[in-house]
Amino acid sequence: MIHSFITLLVTVVSLQTATIPPTQKEVPLDKRFDFWVGKWNATWKNADGTVGKATNEITRILNGKVIKENFIISNDPKMKGFHGLSFSVYNPNNKTWKQTWVDNQGAYLDFVGKFDGNKRIFERSFTGTKGKYKGKIIKQRMVFYNIKADSFDWDWEASLDKGKTWKLNWRIKYTKIK
Repeated sequence: MIHSFITLLVTVVSLQTATIPPTQKEVPLDKRFDFWVGKWNATWKNADGTVGKATNEITRILNGKVIKENFIISNDPKMKGFHGLSFSVYNPNNKTWKQTWVDNQGAYLDFVGKFDGNKRIFERSFTGTKGKYKGKIIKQRMVFYNIKADSFDWDWEASLDKGKTWKLNWRIKYTKIK
């Protein structure tokens, strides 16, 4: 009887511990984007109410030092055929994460990683070159949050006031492919 109770108690404690995500300070800086490694389904709601879908396969390459992203949109009529890659790396010399994004529409974006509580963020700043944004400093960021073993949320945001306020441009729900 006592043996069964101890076995049950150990099982419950193990399950509870496994589902509690570690806090930012418990995860070494060079491992803070490891949650992202895997194969993911990505879904979002378009302005017209339809659901967009993509797959995103994240792998560690180059002796595990680089995280490679392979993002492919599968069914969105406006973006069908969109394909992007990113490469993220931790630099132990200055203790920073960097990411470079490229895609089949000619984009090249470079980001610096930062952390806010349990949110993982890649952020960039640049000077606008066209229309009403010409000469203005624009900040963009990707925010990973609600991170669990099999899901997380991702927001693409922009700011025109040096990061005081942010406008949501795209929200994606990620679920792990088993």
